[in-house]
Amino acid sequence: MNPTVSIIVATYNRSGYILEAIASISNQTFKDWECLIVDDGGTDNTKEVLLPILAKDHRFKYYLRSSEYQKGLPGARNYGLDLAKGDYIIFFDDDDIVHPQNLEFCVKELESNTDISFCRYISNVFKGAFDGRFDYANEYATFYIDYRDLGKIIKNELQIISCAVMWRKGCFENNRFQESLMYAEEWELYTRIISSGCKGISIEKTLYFGRKHPDSNTGEFYNNDSVRKASYADAIQLVVATLHQRGLVSNDIIRYFTQISLKFKSYDLFARILDTLDLNFFEKLKWQLFYMQLPFRLFLYKIKKRLLQNSQISN
Repeated sequence: MNPTVSIIVATYNRSGYILEAIASISNQTFKDWECLIVDDGGTDNTKEVLLPILAKDHRFKYYLRSSEYQKGLPGARNYGLDLAKGDYIIFFDDDDIVHPQNLEFCVKELESNTDISFCRYISNVFKGAFDGRFDYANEYATFYIDYRDLGKIIKNELQIISCAVMWRKGCFENNRFQESLMYAEEWELYTRIISSGCKGISIEKTLYFGRKHPDSNTGEFYNNDSVRKASYADAIQLVVATLHQRGLVSNDIIRYFTQISLKFKSYDLFARILDTLDLNFFEKLKWQLFYMQLPFRLFLYKIKKRLLQNSQISN
């Protein structure tokens, strides 16, 4: 019989972390799952350290990414999606820790709410050694998510991150990760899925713990890695194209991406956004003027904020 949940773990040279991540999956209170470990062509001894686990627990399966898929996290995850047999899909990273009740709570929500397509939850970060403490309370608040929340999702006010969502498998029938992207690939894909009309539920409970270190994709992005930054600019253009095609672009979203474009001048992001939106002459001129004035407006905003903070301190 097919498992209820397919867990996809893409890995690349993480032999020093992966056993801890795998142990947290083994400790799940919900037991009906398969874990597909997809090696993206690493050169360390990841497979060797996994061999005892693979022999002991056949729910864990190890695969080397097929050459039919592009090298990188998106290609490895797409390969995992094509191998998955479960009704539900969830992505975990090879260096993180999963709350023991993660699968239990997500499956419960998806099976009791047949009209929703995904279950989102809170993810926290940690540095160094994980302290091993979990909140085992069964009570938590929930709220629903749909396309009307796209503005919050795009601006990360409502985070929908790769390892903090369980999806119905059907969400990926016509949706895959863009394999050319090396950063923000999950943000682009999940925006595409939710903007198509998929509705979800959010569990207000921390069920995942991401390890923060400089060798992670996010760490490399914030260290100004050129490949990651170029990928983020590409992902933004793809998101704008999707929202434009579906009639979901708002002035607030354009304003947000215009502001981000200031940090991506070398990637010509603002011009690419305007071209993607296919605006008329006057709308295009309006946003060009806004873009030109934006640095000065942001400068004034910082001064105002600083003055306000100083006033509060003096009082």
